[in-house]
Amino acid sequence: MFIDTHCHLTDKYTDGLDTVIKNAHDANVNILICPTADPNDIPCALKIANKYDNIYCTIGIHPEYSDANASDFLTDDVLCNPRVVGIGEIGLDYHYSPETRQEQIKLFEQQLDIAKKHALPVAIHTRDAEQDTADILHGDVCGVMHCFTSSWDLAKKMLDRGFFFSASGILTFKNSDEIRDTFSKIPIDRIVIETDAPYCAPVPHRGKTCEPYMVVETARVLAQIKNIDINDLEKILMDNVKKLYPKIEF
Repeated sequence: MFIDTHCHLTDKYTDGLDTVIKNAHDANVNILICPTADPNDIPCALKIANKYDNIYCTIGIHPEYSDANASDFLTDDVLCNPRVVGIGEIGLDYHYSPETRQEQIKLFEQQLDIAKKHALPVAIHTRDAEQDTADILHGDVCGVMHCFTSSWDLAKKMLDRGFFFSASGILTFKNSDEIRDTFSKIPIDRIVIETDAPYCAPVPHRGKTCEPYMVVETARVLAQIKNIDINDLEKILMDNVKKLYPKIEF
């Protein structure tokens, strides 16, 4: 069984969520984790996770929504839901809105404090913000560097702080040699995989709307990088997910 640790199921899928879930099941992708980015998607994510036995969610506010107040959305009632396994995706993104740096940092730190209070792992988004990300993640929280495409330098720092690293379909892209090299160095027991659906469809599905079933293509490339049989990798990845998200049952 493969696990898609990060797929945005609150986004609109033309064929409907039931079809997306069936396609995943047919590809042996039997557990899906749905994060939130827009705080207004939180009720939808909870509804999905409560409806489907094989779907869990992480609840968080993406730095794009830096004007949000996390405590208005990440309430005790929400985070104590057994289907909520972590807080994410949260973090920093200076690529499009560097002018909101201070607001992003405030929101990020607010959500990290909430994660500590509830002893929940975090799913971290970082783009063009490596130094601030490393400075803020002191090591008193743990979690996963979602869709990791940053430098080996940041990877080493976060390895030392106990983080996992999630490989997305970007790992399969022709021009991703540097990312593949980084994942070749990351210990196999600290890696999980994701689609980041509906984005980042892997080869050979480039140009299509990404779905959770496609995460198997990322697993194939990761198996090649690690020189390991994909069936052995499947078991390792399941163990890693259980360590990352202890609330998940399988």
